[in-house]
Amino acid sequence: MQTLNRNTTASFDVDAQYTFTSECPAELPVDGGVDIVSALNEQAEMASIRVASKDAHSPQAIWVANEENPMFSPVEGDNVDIAWNQHAVPGTKGFELIAGLPKPADYDFFVWKGVELDMHPYGACYHDLADKMSTGVIEFLKINKIETVIVGGLATDYCVKTTALQLRQAGFNVIVNLSSCRGIAEETIDSAIKAMKAAGIRVVNEIKFSGGQ
Repeated sequence: MQTLNRNTTASFDVDAQYTFTSECPAELPVDGGVDIVSALNEQAEMASIRVASKDAHSPQAIWVANEENPMFSPVEGDNVDIAWNQHAVPGTKGFELIAGLPKPADYDFFVWKGVELDMHPYGACYHDLADKMSTGVIEFLKINKIETVIVGGLATDYCVKTTALQLRQAGFNVIVNLSSCRGIAEETIDSAIKAMKAAGIRVVNEIKFSGGQ
């Protein structure tokens, strides 16, 4: 059992939106996506700060898949890579956080990502794919003297992985709580876990920590 200092620990809810659940089958549903709420809320109890992110995408984004360019087709651009089904459009159910989570304004810090038509970031710490244009969350955590970040959300093999790696690169101790995550495919989940562990990220099946001061 590892002791966490609550005063220097933050919890990060990455893209825990209906767009990545079976509630929105035409978008990017992840099996069990709606089942992560209780685990996210439990890990937040171990932290003094709770931050979160949302995808926020226009239907006119250049990476939106269509008949000519189906999902996973390459897309040209500095801050896009492949086509994805339209998802997380503001004003739709897919854009909303899963029921049982706080409202965006009730978090200590919130990131909306992918608003620009020609930008599709995965991680919540940078708006661009080169990790140069900060969303401000890293700076917020450092100003508040956070040392450890517990990460959960959707999906394990894409936005959770990239966010965790960005936080680790920024110097935080990072814990990825698999009970508060769900992923798209077993192969890419396994690859993501290996990449995170190789970067020095602690990956756990569930949080079993005793609280510190």
